[in-house]
Amino acid sequence: MDSVPSNSHGNLDEQISQLMQCKPLSEQEVRVLCDKAKEILMEESNVQPVKSPVTICGDIHGQFHDLAELFRIGGKCPDTNYLFMGDYVDRGYYSVETVTLLVALKVRYRQRITILRGNHESRQITQVYGFYDECLRKYGSANVWKIFTDLFDYFPLTALVESEIFCLHGGLSPSIETLDNIRNFDRVQEVPHEGPMCDLLWSDPDDRCGWGISPRGAGYTFGQVVLFVMYQACIVFICHHYFFLLLMQLAFVGHI
Repeated sequence: MDSVPSNSHGNLDEQISQLMQCKPLSEQEVRVLCDKAKEILMEESNVQPVKSPVTICGDIHGQFHDLAELFRIGGKCPDTNYLFMGDYVDRGYYSVETVTLLVALKVRYRQRITILRGNHESRQITQVYGFYDECLRKYGSANVWKIFTDLFDYFPLTALVESEIFCLHGGLSPSIETLDNIRNFDRVQEVPHEGPMCDLLWSDPDDRCGWGISPRGAGYTFGQVVLFVMYQACIVFICHHYFFLLLMQLAFVGHI
């Protein structure tokens, strides 16, 4: 079981137990926790390798009780290896408790949980869709919001399971030709309005054959031709909207 050393995690187990009851930590506890998480995340790649077996999870959006149910069905961390693909905050009522729990589990069991960045792990988006206001309500200031949004800059952008399954929150980019292109990004920044890093978090699969302009105003849509290129490269592609398996791509071959 990979975890922080027993002599250094201190009361982290108690904090995780508290968070599992949907009870938030204090501002100071959040600050210390996120400082520890930043040290761990700084060592991770933009294309973070992940071992199987792994349970891959999509958007949570502050739905803490859905997250608790996921752990109940899928198994607790670290008994089960988890990969979360972003969008932990906004929309739901418990974004603070949700993202704090996932970060605490990352610090406690760093090799058993991978947390990627989604397009909602952003300063601008969280000021519109709820996380900022929730932090103000629960802590009386924006300090915790700033602590977390600073930490979001360090979240990996993508994951590669056993060198075969490529996972990310959004989708592909016409500016990216190889995984090494992604590995060379400087990800420690706010999500840009455009460019390849933006595309990874905002693009969406679509019914069309090639690339298209996304109606969401950021990223691209992409379809059969783009996915077939990945199929030829023997890579399975998983994003938060759809699960594309290699066998499913065979259905596209006759239409290209």
